[in-house]
Amino acid sequence: MEGQYRKDIYPGLEVEIILKKDQRTGKRTRGIVQRLLTSAVYHSRGIKVQLEDGQVGRVCAILGDVEEE
Repeated sequence: MEGQYRKDIYPGLEVEIILKKDQRTGKRTRGIVQRLLTSAVYHSRGIKVQLEDGQVGRVCAILGDVEEE
């Protein structure tokens, strides 16, 4: 699992998160990080973020930078 360290995550990064409602199933949601919500340096279940579309969840995979057009 990626996304446990705050230093690896920043606004504009494309990630997959697990929403609270999807924790039991593990369904992933893809999006672009708008802001980080976890202030701790490390979180065992993943850093909590808000995506640009407003959804909130914990990062389970880092996909990479979004290319600027």
